[in-house]
Amino acid sequence: MTKTVLCAVDINRPKEEVPLLKEAKKMADLNKAQLDVITVVPDFGANVVSAYFKDHDIKSAQDGAATLLNEMVVDAIGTEANKKVRHLVAVGSAYEEVLKAAKISDAGLIVIGANRADLKDYLLGPNAARVVRHSECSVYVVR
Repeated sequence: MTKTVLCAVDINRPKEEVPLLKEAKKMADLNKAQLDVITVVPDFGANVVSAYFKDHDIKSAQDGAATLLNEMVVDAIGTEANKKVRHLVAVGSAYEEVLKAAKISDAGLIVIGANRADLKDYLLGPNAARVVRHSECSVYVVR
């Protein structure tokens, strides 16, 4: 039995992520599992761009992302269901943070979306493909 279902969403695409969140909730309900929803704020790390950002800018981005994530989940699955969801906002590389969260929460299933692929990312987006390839648990890709 799956203890945790981890759903990775992009808060910049709230309407497009609704079917993904609904499917993740359905999978969690079927398995009587905890639903965790994660979004990842990009880390500018060693990029030249990072020189222009301070630590408080990253914290502000995280706080803003947490608010948007909560609103997105409420819109998709409702207020009552949202109360049981664990919301995670990570900073870094999307696929690395999703895999790390799955390992920490001992997720039995990751639910992730795949956008319509560009020619360079044929079949799955780059983050979804990496999660599928490197995950230690099952991954359900929602188109």
